[in-house]
Amino acid sequence: MALFGTNGVRGIVNEDLTPEKALDLARSLAVFLSEREDADRRSAPVVVLGTDTRISGMMLKSAAASGLLASGIAVIDAGVVPTPSLQYYVKSHPETAAGIIVTASHNPREYNGIKFIDGDGTEFSRDDEKRVEDIYTARRFTAADWSKTGEIIFDLNCNDEYLAGILEIIDRKSIEKKKFKVLTDTGNGAGSLTMPKLMSALGCHVLALGAQPDGTFPWRNPEPLPEALSEATAVMRSSDFDLGVAQDGDADRAVFIDENGDFIDDEIMLAAVEKYILHKEKGPVVTTVSTSQRFTDIAKDEEADVYYTPVGSVDVGRRMVEVGAVFGGEGNGGIIYPRHQVCRDGAMAAALVLEMLAHTGMKASEIKDTVPTYFNEKFKIRLPDKDLKKVMASAVEEIISDRKEINYSEAERIDGLKLWFSSGWLLIRPSGTEPIIRITSEAKSPEDALKYLEIGKKYVNEAANQN
Repeated sequence: MALFGTNGVRGIVNEDLTPEKALDLARSLAVFLSEREDADRRSAPVVVLGTDTRISGMMLKSAAASGLLASGIAVIDAGVVPTPSLQYYVKSHPETAAGIIVTASHNPREYNGIKFIDGDGTEFSRDDEKRVEDIYTARRFTAADWSKTGEIIFDLNCNDEYLAGILEIIDRKSIEKKKFKVLTDTGNGAGSLTMPKLMSALGCHVLALGAQPDGTFPWRNPEPLPEALSEATAVMRSSDFDLGVAQDGDADRAVFIDENGDFIDDEIMLAAVEKYILHKEKGPVVTTVSTSQRFTDIAKDEEADVYYTPVGSVDVGRRMVEVGAVFGGEGNGGIIYPRHQVCRDGAMAAALVLEMLAHTGMKASEIKDTVPTYFNEKFKIRLPDKDLKKVMASAVEEIISDRKEINYSEAERIDGLKLWFSSGWLLIRPSGTEPIIRITSEAKSPEDALKYLEIGKKYVNEAANQN
């Protein structure tokens, strides 16, 4: 089984992800950095470490720090930070060769993870992840002489630098004039240290829910799904707010609630911000195969080239760099605005949405009217005791053989299997972070979207029963 998933190495703490694994991952990174072509042989590399609020974060971060120090790597400990905050720090400090963020993002409380950040602030490429994994598997570690072990320093200015970077490129004055009333729900995650401060800095009147950092996540689950945001939506409906913003555990994503207390679909918001950006800036856009057709329709309307990648911000970000994209992201609250940095960034997304509302004069509830209408269905089949690759292979084989019966026009294999129908599409793909197979469908009518979803469920369940 591959060590790296869709976003880093994740697992249940002290079962799948142990201090020993964190130690050895850091030792593997040290070897990788010493062997890469652009390595500076004159001085030891510097790696920045940070963690979200999970209670296992200090344990795993300490283990990773030990692995780096033992390998002769200098360490900067940035403390508790959102993932994009650490990425901005790495990007902004040329002396840093890489970063490690200890986070499991949206995964449940019992999970944690290790994610590597490259020297330019982007996530490690798949090729570089594979090189690190090869070093890890071969246990090809090095130990520094006692006189050359690394040193560690602490720099707790990471979050302030990050917020300053956002404020430099956003139209702060236009937002301040509106005096928006904003509710934030950071779910006790790392965004608790940044999102309320950013909203205040933009002149908003802020009510902050779940803004006490707490790695047990007592307020709600780390993933900001509509069903987890019942408290936030209730407060929105009982008072006078312009916008609600909620984040996941490491704050690289943001989702939104309109002034009526209704959840704004992530796909709708991604497309709306894409449209807003393309009105100002011309250039390519990048998204994943799971993203709504809305994104493609808007790109075509704006005469922008659109590129597709497998699911995961790693792939989206890398492709954006390759093609010089002006915007990108995923339909899960993962907006990427490269003028700031090429990574998912929840705080930057919130600032962009406020700027869009300020410039257009729209209410948040009117955002859905600015993009094409499609209907989506999503379903997860949990298969903890199954080999997901075998289940997928069996499902794909049966679907291909039943093409005439299913009546799809085209099949794509960018990530999992995507089938195109006359009025929509179906995507079946294994998760890279959990033992589940995700099934997503979209169509111009709710009936067709549900029909396509049922096709996916049928073939995956049959394949699971056979394997």
